[in-house]
Amino acid sequence: MTCRYKRMPARCVVSPNSQGSAPGCKIVPPPIRLLQIGSAFWQSRALYVAARLDIAGALADGEASAETLAERIGADADALYRLLRMLMAMGVFEEVASKHFKNNRLSSYLRPDHPHSVRAMVLMHNSPEMSRPWFEQLEQGVRGGGVPFELAHGQAFYSYMDGIPEFDALFAQAMDSVEALAGDSFATDFDWSRFERIVDIGGSKGAKSLAILKRHPHLKALVADREQVIQGAAHFWKEKGEGAALQRMSFVACDLLQSVPKARSDKDIYLLSAVLHGFDDEACITALHHVAEAAAESDAAIAVMEMVMPDKRADMGLASFDMQMFVNTRGRERTQAE
Repeated sequence: MTCRYKRMPARCVVSPNSQGSAPGCKIVPPPIRLLQIGSAFWQSRALYVAARLDIAGALADGEASAETLAERIGADADALYRLLRMLMAMGVFEEVASKHFKNNRLSSYLRPDHPHSVRAMVLMHNSPEMSRPWFEQLEQGVRGGGVPFELAHGQAFYSYMDGIPEFDALFAQAMDSVEALAGDSFATDFDWSRFERIVDIGGSKGAKSLAILKRHPHLKALVADREQVIQGAAHFWKEKGEGAALQRMSFVACDLLQSVPKARSDKDIYLLSAVLHGFDDEACITALHHVAEAAAESDAAIAVMEMVMPDKRADMGLASFDMQMFVNTRGRERTQAE
C-alpha cells in the first residue's frame, strides 16, 4: 500500500470518509483524524441546509447548473455552487460537468418524493431544537448528569413538543421515516399470525402496525399515542394511498405513564417499539406496570422491541443513538442486563 505522507506516524487510522476515492484504504494520521472529527459538524450543517433548500427535490431526475438551481430554490448562485462542491466531495450529489449537478444514490434519499426519504430525519436531527442541547449544554450534562435538552429549553422533551406544533410535526414525520433505516424484520421475524389484534403503544401514526397488517390480513390494530401525534393519522395514510389495511386500524389518545387501553382477549398483543429507551428506569417500570395491568385480565401478550447495547465495544451507530437519548431524554439504550 502506498501512502501520500513521506513519513508515517507510529499509528494511523483508516478514514471512513473515503467514498468515491481511489481503490484501497485512505490512511489518515491520528491528529488529522481528530481534526476531521472535530469539524464534522460542518458536514452535518451543509447537509441540513441542502435538505432545507430541497436541492434534491429541485434536481429530481434531471441535472442543472448551479445558476439554474439557484433560480429554482431562491439562492445565491456562487454560494450554492460552493455548498454543492463540498457536498459532492462528501459523496452527496454528482457533478456531471463544470458547475452542473444531478442527484446520485445518496442525495436521492433527500428527495421528499423518495419512498424511503430521510429528509425529515436530517431536518429533525439538525433543527435548532435538537442542535442547541448538543452545542450549548452537552458539557454541563456530562458534568452534572442533567438532560442537556432540558437545560437548553427549560422543559422535558415531550412537554416541549406539546407546545411547539411545528417541531412536533417534524418529529412525527421523522419517526415515520424510521422504516427506511430499520427495515421490515419486525414484521417478518415474529409469528404475528397467532394473534388477532395489535395494541401499538407509542406507535406514532402506526407505520409498524400497518406494515404488519399488510402481511397478516386477519389482524387488526389499535394505535395509541399522544393526541397531537395521532390526530389526522388516518387521513395521513389515506393521502399516501393506503386502503384495505387501513380499514383494520383505529387510533386512540394515550399517556403510557397514566394508563393504556385494556386487552379484550388472549389474542391481543401489546407492542412497545422503541418506547422504553425514552424513559429512565423508574418511568419504564411505571409504564410496564400499566401495560401488565391492562393485559392481565385477558392474558394478552406483550412484545418489547428495543436495541440491545453490548456490554463493551459498542459500534458507532449504537453509541450515537444512546448519546442522542442522553442529550434529549432521561432514557438510554440498554444492555441485556439493564
